[in-house]
Amino acid sequence: DAVEKFVVDMRGRGQIPEDIRMAKDANEAISEADIICAATTSSTPVFADASLKPGVHINGVGSYTSEMQEIPSESVGRALVSVDSHSAALAECGDLAIPMKMNLISKEDIHEIGEIIAGKKPGRSSENQVTFFKSVGVAAQDAVAGRLAVANARRMGLGLQVEL
Repeated sequence: DAVEKFVVDMRGRGQIPEDIRMAKDANEAISEADIICAATTSSTPVFADASLKPGVHINGVGSYTSEMQEIPSESVGRALVSVDSHSAALAECGDLAIPMKMNLISKEDIHEIGEIIAGKKPGRSSENQVTFFKSVGVAAQDAVAGRLAVANARRMGLGLQVEL
C-alpha cells in the first residue's frame, strides 16, 4: 500500500514523469534499468545478477559490515568497481569482502572514484560494461552531495521543507 501511495504521490511531480509504476519484484524493477541504486540493510543480495542488462551502473549504499551483501558477488566480479574510499570500503563492506573471498575480485580491481575522474585509472571500457560504485560514506563528500541534492530539489520544486 505504501508503494502504491508513493507512486501516486510522485507521478508527474516536478520533473518526475507521469509514467512511474510499481514493479512486482526487484528483478523486474532492474531488468531495463540503466542505473540501479541499492540502499538496503540486507545481508543477502537483493537482486539476481542475471537480471542486469548490459552497461548498467550500480550504486551500492547499504552493506556497511563485512558480512552484509546487497549486490550479487557475480555482478561485482564482472563490474568495473569504484569506491569513495579504498581503505574504508575494504574495512567495512561485504559487497566487496565477500567477492574477494570468492576470488572474483582483488584489491587491485577496486579503484577510488577520484582516480578515475583524474584519469589515473581507466573508466568504463565499453558501453556494455557493468560499473559498480560502492559508497561507504565520507563525511565531506556526503555534505557536498546533500547540499547539491537540496539545491536541485528546490530548483525542481520537489520535496517538503520541515522545521526541526
